Amino acid sequence: MIHVQEFNSIPDLVHLRPAWQQLFDQTRGASFFQSQEWLEVYWNHFGESQHLRLLVATQDDRVVGILPLVVRREDRRVGAVRILTYPLDDWGSYYGPIGPRPEETLQAALEHIQRTPKTWDMLELRWVDVTGTDQGHTARALREAGCNSYPSVHEQTAIVQLTGTWESYQATRSRKWRSNYRRWEKKLRDTNVSFERVRPRGEEHDDSGARWDIYEACESIAELSWQGSSTNGTTLTHPKVRPFFREAHEAAARRGMVDMNLMRLNGEPVAFAYNYVHDGQVYGLRTGFDPSVSTYDVGNLLFVYLIRDSFRRGDRVVNLGPGSLERKRHFTTRVDNVYQYTHFRPTAARAQLLRLKCVFKNWLYAPSGQLLHAQDA
Repeated sequence: MIHVQEFNSIPDLVHLRPAWQQLFDQTRGASFFQSQEWLEVYWNHFGESQHLRLLVATQDDRVVGILPLVVRREDRRVGAVRILTYPLDDWGSYYGPIGPRPEETLQAALEHIQRTPKTWDMLELRWVDVTGTDQGHTARALREAGCNSYPSVHEQTAIVQLTGTWESYQATRSRKWRSNYRRWEKKLRDTNVSFERVRPRGEEHDDSGARWDIYEACESIAELSWQGSSTNGTTLTHPKVRPFFREAHEAAARRGMVDMNLMRLNGEPVAFAYNYVHDGQVYGLRTGFDPSVSTYDVGNLLFVYLIRDSFRRGDRVVNLGPGSLERKRHFTTRVDNVYQYTHFRPTAARAQLLRLKCVFKNWLYAPSGQLLHAQDA
């Protein structure tokens, strides 16, 4: 029988580090976002306004699964609502239980949540990779735990599946794309262009250097790009998140999960792609280019060089992330839906108002066979 223990403080998790690492290594499709290091950095910067509910599943005195959750307040049209969800906050595309038994871990954790005092109005498991690593685990676990839920599309993310070779990938691109590629390279023929990719292997391999020279070059380009004037608080150099990104960078470098791509023109950095990487899966966190050299199409060429180099390295997937899908579609092999499952607590009035709206929207969408998008809920 699986037992669940709850932790509400980051310092209380120190003893979990060996078990967490072991389970992380057994987690299908694991990413840096599911590491203990990520949670610690995230909590250091954003935990003050949230309540941690980290659930540890044990069997025969052995840790078999970990489920990090947080309770946070979000403003909806009906007022402030307390949401129980994963601690990802849209920094990445996917999240889920840590360990080789995700469905059992999730079900046991949800049953624990049902038994304990309700400090939340809605349970919303976002960032679910339904057609990939999840394979229906979330929907079944919710059902078995007695949590009626409503699925919806949280967002979409651009995927490059690295099957075959760089040459075979090129052959799948349109004739116009291949023509553009030749044109982009022709423009740079008489310039001194270079592409550098840096992946520290991590402290396990005595290679945990954060390479701040490359990271700060990425920052300098971000300042020059559209990101420099962005006010949404999510860009590399925004004052609200810059310390968070830098601390996360150092932690990811120690784990060997940083992937930095830098393009230089005549010795000057002009384009960057800052990613996390694990087990052949690259996740694109932030990109940018210097608009003063936009005539050279350095932004497009950076994607080309990155994908070509990932084929060479033997990577399996490049996730270019959500947003700007129209621009990314020229490079992607598919666009994946990222799902969320929402359970509305029966005795929470505001949650029930939102549930009624969700039911109505689902009824509206049903005739066309479309799945409700989260922004419509």
